Amino acid sequence: MSTEMTHMRREIEEIPQAVARLLDGSGAVLTEAGRGIRERDPQFVVTVARGSSDHAATFMKYAVELTAGLAVASVGPSIASIYGRKLRLAGSACLAISQSGKSPDIVAMAETARAGGALTIAITNTADSPLARASDYAIDILAGPERSVAATKTFINSAVAGLALMAHATGDDALLAALAQLPGHFRNAIACDWMTVLAETIEKQKSLFILGRGPSAAMANEAALKFKETCGMHAEAYSAAEVMHGPLALIGPDFPVLALAARDASEPSITEAADSLAAKGAPVFVTSALAQRAVRLPHIATGHPLTDPLTLIVSFYMFVEAFARHRGLDPDAPRNLRKVTETV
Repeated sequence: MSTEMTHMRREIEEIPQAVARLLDGSGAVLTEAGRGIRERDPQFVVTVARGSSDHAATFMKYAVELTAGLAVASVGPSIASIYGRKLRLAGSACLAISQSGKSPDIVAMAETARAGGALTIAITNTADSPLARASDYAIDILAGPERSVAATKTFINSAVAGLALMAHATGDDALLAALAQLPGHFRNAIACDWMTVLAETIEKQKSLFILGRGPSAAMANEAALKFKETCGMHAEAYSAAEVMHGPLALIGPDFPVLALAARDASEPSITEAADSLAAKGAPVFVTSALAQRAVRLPHIATGHPLTDPLTLIVSFYMFVEAFARHRGLDPDAPRNLRKVTETV
């Protein structure tokens, strides 16, 4: 395993500073955009994103539904760019997430949403981008340059920006206070060692399941993507409830399971599923002290149910970067991939 510092490792270790920079440097526009949402009083929310940004949007779906009681739907960017259809979005807020802010289909959908009557908010790492210009509010996540193909600090900053946006929109002082504590929690999450526990079990396997529920389901999706792009290993994300149906047929001694349980209302059900799968002979690992049969992974509790899933994915990032190198791969340069993908 190479000891040279990868861009991915460096960028994961930059997450605490990047989040602090976001909360400080973009605090004014987050407050303003949150006020704009509150004044518009939308009846529903739509999200527009792809890849890791879409996982941040899924995380935001749960956060908005839990904090504001508004239904959130993911809108396919191709509805505008390929199919040329205009959606009736009057009375909605549209959250578009893109690191580069220049993918044509994301920009086209944001423009269509705005023309259709939606209040549009862009979350991007490129302040002067087509997406920013196409939106009513543009939030610069201030993550700094990200050279690794695998997004890490931009994913975290996008999710934190979304949480801060909704905290301002709903006047949630407890969430704002929890966000202010995140840099310290992320430093602790970076120090969590999953390699010692996980690597030997999964290194000879071809596939695994990653489980979550509620906001942590978005983290399971993100983790599955990172396994594919950095480790060349197939991983599939499932709800801890859904895995107990058809996917259960694959479970056995040669099929590992990683369960991402946050400290929220879903933790008992995720842990119950993890223990049930372990009882069927599968090697199961879970981020919960409640587990009886599954192997417990170290994790950092943040004291707030909406920030807890974010420390889990940071610990996972540290693991998957090290695991890729353990497998002799370069996580900065996955096969067939490049940093910016501009889909039409």
